[in-house]
Parts: sequence; C-alpha cells; structure tokens
Amino acid sequence: MKSITVDKMTIRFGALTVLPEVSFTVEPGECFGLVGESGSGKSTVLRCASLLLEKWQGRVLIGDRDVREMKREERCRTVQMVFQDPYGSLHPRHSIRTVLSEPLKIHGIGDREARMARALSDVGLPEDFLDRYPHQLSGGQRQRVAIARALIMEPDVLFLDEPTSALDVSVQAEIINLLVRLRAEKGFTYLMVSHDLAVIDYMCDRFAVMQAGNIVEVLPREAILGNGASDPYARELIGASLTYEQAM
Repeated sequence: MKSITVDKMTIRFGALTVLPEVSFTVEPGECFGLVGESGSGKSTVLRCASLLLEKWQGRVLIGDRDVREMKREERCRTVQMVFQDPYGSLHPRHSIRTVLSEPLKIHGIGDREARMARALSDVGLPEDFLDRYPHQLSGGQRQRVAIARALIMEPDVLFLDEPTSALDVSVQAEIINLLVRLRAEKGFTYLMVSHDLAVIDYMCDRFAVMQAGNIVEVLPREAILGNGASDPYARELIGASLTYEQAM
C-alpha cells in the first residue's frame, strides 16, 4: 500500500488558472474521492498526477517518490488509470490479447499467458475473451477489460476517472462492486473522480469537494448522509444530491 500526496498542484492554460495550488493527501489503502460540478478541475488533477499533462507546478508523491523523478517504467508499474469511456480507451482494432499483452511486452515481463488469464479472472471475465475485440463486448465488459489492463502491471495505486458514468445503470453497480472487491483483495490506494455522491458514499473513505479548481472542504464519507459540510458550496452540493436521491 502506498500513500498519495498532492502538494500545491498548479496548472494554467494561458491566462486561466485551472488549479491554484491544490493540496491533499490520501492514506495508504484509502479510497479518496474528488467531487464537484463539471469544470471544477477534478479530472485535471488525475491528468497532472499521472503526467498525462506535464506543464504544471507543485509535487505529487506516491509513497515517498516524486512522480516526476520516477522513470517511466517505474511509474507505470506503480500507478495506472481507469478512464471514463472504456470504448474510447480501448483500440477498436486491437484484440483483448493485444490490449493486455502490449504493456507486458514493453516492460519485458514474461509469463504473459498466465498473467493475462489471471487479470481477466480478477475482473470476472473468462480466458476466451482474449481473442475478442472491443466491439464484441458490452459496455460493462469493456470496462472490465480496461480494469484488467490497469491490473496487468500489478500497480499500487489506481486513478479512477468516473469509471461508471459511461455505463448503463444496470451494470454500474457491478463495476463498483468489482472495484471495491479488488481494493480489499489487493490493497490498492484509489484516487477517484466522480460526480455521483452515491458512488462516493459507497466506495470512498473521504472525499474533497472542488469548486473552480479549489478544494473547498475535505470530508469523511459519513458527512454525506447528514450533510455535515461547513463550506456553503459543499453543503449546497451535498444537499442537492440528497434531494435528488429522495425524489427518486
């Protein structure tokens, strides 16, 4: 298990400051959520921390290692990301075998067949899916493959960028339960972006509310049910979610 430390993360696009010195910590083995309205900077935090965006200031530590000081091979074996849209994150002309074997080839890891079979088993898919293509799978199955691809490098940390929002409601619970089980079995540390406070309530130990690139409050999961936030925006966000849930 490894901790995550985000220290004064700042990124600007021209004259626009998207993240103004964002800081928070995630304990080893914790699931920490980032919530807020669209454009609040949630996914940008993940993209900076994973170095998908590089021109930012501040530091991100995984354990005691600065992500910028890690060699690419070390970083890929330590941190992996699961994206929002599984169809968009999987190459349509690559078989599942190619999707899972490519990182193993790049990093010179042997025992590939066994590792691929184990990764599929971990996400509840049979080994014969290796010879299928993304268009032959349902949305939930594609997301399971995307999670298997993240698992194949045996990382310590997973970044989850709204991993269920592109899925049918009927399969969202399956993927959420899968992620909960994997964390319990493998001791992952999760940093999760979601707009759905019900998902945060189910999965996360703590969460940060973001507004216009700022973290306005960090709260325990228990603060959702009784709306225990003190910041006005955080209270409004949680209150709106609770009202919607009651209306449903």
